[in-house]
Amino acid sequence: METTAAEFFLALINIVFLDLILAGDNAIVIGLAARNLPQETQKKAIIYGTGGAVILRIIATILVVWLLNIPWLLLVGGILLIGIAYKLMTDDNSDHNNIKAGKSLGAAIRTIIVADAAMGLDNVIAVAGAAKHNVILVALGLLISVPIVVWGSTLFIKLINRFPWIIYVGSAVLAYTASSMITEEKHFSAYFEGHLLIKYLFIAAIILGVLTAGHLKKRSAKRQNTSSGS
Repeated sequence: METTAAEFFLALINIVFLDLILAGDNAIVIGLAARNLPQETQKKAIIYGTGGAVILRIIATILVVWLLNIPWLLLVGGILLIGIAYKLMTDDNSDHNNIKAGKSLGAAIRTIIVADAAMGLDNVIAVAGAAKHNVILVALGLLISVPIVVWGSTLFIKLINRFPWIIYVGSAVLAYTASSMITEEKHFSAYFEGHLLIKYLFIAAIILGVLTAGHLKKRSAKRQNTSSGS
């Protein structure tokens, strides 16, 4: 399938945005893993650990891009991504207490790579879905976004805390990517292409459903916290 320059760059921007919006956990892991090292060694741990994590992430994403060509896996990936979009809105990021700080450069690098691999499934599925089977987009998107995550993660997390609507935008983009993956499943694509109105209504329904469910869950959690604190 031919891709125009505009479509390529739009998809690239989408991948970078998705990777950034999902990278809060990874940024925290990097900081926690290197926190006990001397300052000059911290930089090495972050650079080498992140480099190893990026290589693994690119390989994993390319593998998922290839797997998405198998019948029904676009549907499965889309459903998983809907769950990830919902989790992004409702997650409180409180599960990092088990990340041990490395006492040596090698230990910190290993911790960063292993933790990133364990936590990176959401990024992998999201980027693979947004890349639309284009391996160059995968590599470029990750190579652009990862340095921003490493050196600008604190700023980005502050932006998210200050402007909570960024999370809503991120969830909406994930839900759009997920619903697009489902409509592109080989068993459904002919029907959706022949009924564009149904296709767009389906995509809109998924986006609206994720945002509404996430918003209601956040409100419910807020009320519970308020009542338990009083």
